Amino acid sequence: MDDKTVLGRIHGLVDEEHQLREQLRRGEISGDEERARLAELEESLDQCWDLLRRRRAARDAGHDPDAEQAHSTGEVENYLQ
Repeated sequence: MDDKTVLGRIHGLVDEEHQLREQLRRGEISGDEERARLAELEESLDQCWDLLRRRRAARDAGHDPDAEQAHSTGEVENYLQ
């Protein structure tokens, strides 16, 4: 997955987040449904941002960014800050 594809995925996830909030506002989904899907979206966004950062770091270090693969959401969510 190249940088452009990762960024496209990020934009798609953000668009879905906005759609969910609008659906909740219109009463089309419940707050529980919104929260559950938002949690999934947040994990996917974290995974995409992590991959993009690692691709950029690899490029800056003179390595092949295409060698970087997405880490599991569990791994990304458990990084120490």
